[in-house]
Amino acid sequence: MRLLIIRHADPDYGNNTITPAGHREAEALAHRLAGCGLTRIYSSPLGRAQDTAGYTAERTGLQVETEPWLEELHELRMDEGPAPGYMAWDLHGHLIRKDPPRAVDGTLWQAPGLSNPQFQEEVERVGCDSDRFLEALGYHREGGRYRVLESSREQIAVFCHNGLALTWLAHLLALPVLLMWSGFWLSPSSVTTVLFDERNHDWATPRCLGVGDVSHLYAAGLPLQPAGIKGNFT
Repeated sequence: MRLLIIRHADPDYGNNTITPAGHREAEALAHRLAGCGLTRIYSSPLGRAQDTAGYTAERTGLQVETEPWLEELHELRMDEGPAPGYMAWDLHGHLIRKDPPRAVDGTLWQAPGLSNPQFQEEVERVGCDSDRFLEALGYHREGGRYRVLESSREQIAVFCHNGLALTWLAHLLALPVLLMWSGFWLSPSSVTTVLFDERNHDWATPRCLGVGDVSHLYAAGLPLQPAGIKGNFT
């Protein structure tokens, strides 16, 4: 099974949709995905994800299945610390990575801005929802690997959001979420591919084949949009 984890196209946050540039991105993405042999499409309930997914649904003839757990993690807004008003995945990377062991062992959760216990609860909730979602697709998580209940060769597109996707990827790949947040950014309409690598009949291990691919934008002559980047993008 392959998961194509897709961030929505360029967002119009105020109107819960995508911008004119985002519509062009979504159309280019649909053109690319139409040849990928998709078998299912899932989406966050938020308008910017739904509107992005709609182009691919129209091109493929597949129905969009809405999964509420794929909604962006609005509860992770920081009210204190060095970046008040930012989301937790936007905390300055130099603060997280100045002391990598703390970022890996989890004690950095006690740092200003991250000490809200609800943050860790939200991250754990994403993991639990992911496990439920994947078990329904035939993969039961045990530790950091997945027992194969029913082997699958499906190609599944999941339209969601930057923070949710980074948090989910940390869970799938068994990586520290704080390093995932500070080390990666998923551009609007980008595609991250995760293969459930089955080396035998019993176990599958998620393997990332590509992060944040935007080849469809280059093919269509479209620029990369910076939504979510807080620093010197240009």
